[in-house]
Amino acid sequence: MSRKQWHQLLTPLSLVKLLQFRNRLRENNLHDTAEIKPNNNLPKPEPSLDGRHLNARTDDGSFNDLEHPEMGMAGTRFGRNVSLRDAFPDGPSILEPNPRTISRQLMTRDEFRPATILNVLAAAWIQFENHDWFSHGDNQTKKKFELPLTDDDDWPQEHRPLEIGQTAIDESRGDGSSSAPPTFINHVTHWWDGSQIYGSDSETVDKLRSHSDGKLIIGNDGLLPLDDTGVDSTGFNDNWWVGLTLLHTLFAKEHNVICDRLKHEYPDWSDEQLFDHARLINAALTAKIHTAEWTPAILPHPATDIALNVNWAGFLGEDFRYIFGRIGEGELLSGIPGSPTEQHSAPYYLTEEFVSVYRMHPLIPDDYQYYNLDGKLLQEKDFFESSGKRTRAIVEEVGMENLFYSLGIAHPGAVTLHNFPRFLQMHKRDNGEVFDLAAVDILRDRERGVPRYNRFRDLLGRGRVNSFEEISSNPVWVKELREAYNNDIDSVDLMVGMFAEDLPEGFGFSDTAFRVFILMASRRLKSDRFFSKDYRAEIYTPFGLEYIYRNNMRTILKRHYPKLEPALVGVSNAFAPWRNLNF
Repeated sequence: MSRKQWHQLLTPLSLVKLLQFRNRLRENNLHDTAEIKPNNNLPKPEPSLDGRHLNARTDDGSFNDLEHPEMGMAGTRFGRNVSLRDAFPDGPSILEPNPRTISRQLMTRDEFRPATILNVLAAAWIQFENHDWFSHGDNQTKKKFELPLTDDDDWPQEHRPLEIGQTAIDESRGDGSSSAPPTFINHVTHWWDGSQIYGSDSETVDKLRSHSDGKLIIGNDGLLPLDDTGVDSTGFNDNWWVGLTLLHTLFAKEHNVICDRLKHEYPDWSDEQLFDHARLINAALTAKIHTAEWTPAILPHPATDIALNVNWAGFLGEDFRYIFGRIGEGELLSGIPGSPTEQHSAPYYLTEEFVSVYRMHPLIPDDYQYYNLDGKLLQEKDFFESSGKRTRAIVEEVGMENLFYSLGIAHPGAVTLHNFPRFLQMHKRDNGEVFDLAAVDILRDRERGVPRYNRFRDLLGRGRVNSFEEISSNPVWVKELREAYNNDIDSVDLMVGMFAEDLPEGFGFSDTAFRVFILMASRRLKSDRFFSKDYRAEIYTPFGLEYIYRNNMRTILKRHYPKLEPALVGVSNAFAPWRNLNF
C-alpha cells in the first residue's frame, strides 16, 4: 500500500507537512548567483540625497535591503532554486527531443479543456503579476537556435527556418569563460512593488506620472494613454491584450483614488509624498490579492487555503492583527507583514526555477465572447483580434464594465497537456515575428539550466519517478510521453512533466510546481522590508494599513466599476466564476 501524499492527509497533518517542506526548501533551495565572478559590472546604486530611499520604494528596486542596496534591483541576476552545479544548460542535447515536435505532439489544443474553478481574469492576473516580477529582456539577434521542421509541419514557408533568438547574455560576466553556469539578468525589479504599473527605471516612472497630487496619467475617458505602438502606456506592456488593459487600468485608477484619500488625510503633503505612499499601498494590495485570493482560487485545498492566509494574516487572522496588533515576531500567529525581515540561506532574488513554474499559458483561451451586462452578445473575437494594438478598439466598442463581466463569467483553460493555446503555437506579433511559444518555453528551460522534470523533482525534495505511469494515470498521455521522449524518462522536460502530472484534488496546477510556490510565496513577503519589518504605520501611515486591511479585489472592482456589483453577488473570490446575469 503506497504512502499517502501530503494533500491526502487530514488538514492539520497536511499543514505540518507543508511547513516541513518550506523549512527544508529554505535551507536547501536558495542559491546566490551574484557571487559568481566576474560581477563588477552589476549595478551599484547610490543613496538619494534627501533620504527618500529609506522610507519609499525606489524606481529601480534598490535599497529595499539597506545593507545590500543592490539586492533585488532591476539589472541584477536571477538566483536559483537548484545548486549551481545543477544549473548548466543541456549542451549538445539542447534540441533533443526537438521542442517543436514536443509542442505539436503533446501541447496542441485539440479541444478546449476549461478550468471550471476559475474565470479568465485569473489568467490575466498571473500575466499582470509576472510582468511585475521578471523579464529576461530582448533576445539576442545574432545567436539563434534553429529548430528542425518535419515535412508534415504546417509552419509558414515564408517564416522558415524556425529560429529562436538565444536569451540575452549577462554582460557582467565578460567573455563568459568562467567554469560556473551561465547567469541571466532580470530587467525589472525582483520585488513585489507594482513595477508593471509604475516601471522599473526613473525615466518610465517619470513619464507615467502626472506630477500633480501624486497621481498617474489617466485620460478623461478613464483609460490609460497609448504609447507609440498603439497599446496602453504603463510600466510594462509587452504581449498586450484585453485582460491586461483591464487590470492595468484598474490599478492605475486605484492608485489615483488612494492619492485622493491620502491628500484628504494629509493635505500638506507634496506630490512626491502622495505618490510614494500610494505606490506602497497599491503594491501591498496586489500582494494581498495574489496571496489571499488568486492563489487560493487556483489551489482550492483546505490546507493550502489556510497556509496562504497564514502567510498574509497568521492563524489569528487579519481582523485580529488589525484590531489588536501582532502577537510576537513569528509568522504563524500574525503572518509575515510586520515580522522581522529574513533572507534565509541566500540574498533575495527571483529565480530561474520560479520563472519556469509560472509558465501557465494553457490558462489563455483562444476565443472570446464579449457580452453586455444584460447578457447580449456584442462581439466574438479570437485572441489575436483581442491583443496588441487592436485592443483599444475593443475596449472603446465594448466598454470596460462589459469586458470585466465577459471575462468574469468565462473559464480559462486547464493547465495540462494538449491544452496550449493554438494561436501561441504560431504566434504572430505586430512586429512581424512568428514563433511557437510552447517550443520556446521548453527551449528556455534547457537553455537556462533548469533541470529536466525528474532531476528537478529530486532537487526539490519530491523524489524521482521510475516510470511514465508514475507521472500520469492517463494511459494515452503515458503512451505519448514514452514515444515523444524515446522511452527515456529522464529526458522529459520540466514543463511537460508538470502539465502531465495527476493533480492533487482541486488543484489548478502540479504538485511539482507547488514546491517552488511553497518556498517563494512566503519569501517574496519575508525578504521585502516593506512587507516585513517596515509594514508599519510609520511607513504606510495608519490610513494606509487600514486601507489595505479593508480592501480586496471585489471592493476595488466595485469602487471603479459599480455596475459590476450584481455579477459579484454571492461571489466570495473575484477569480472564481461570476454570476451570469443572463440566467
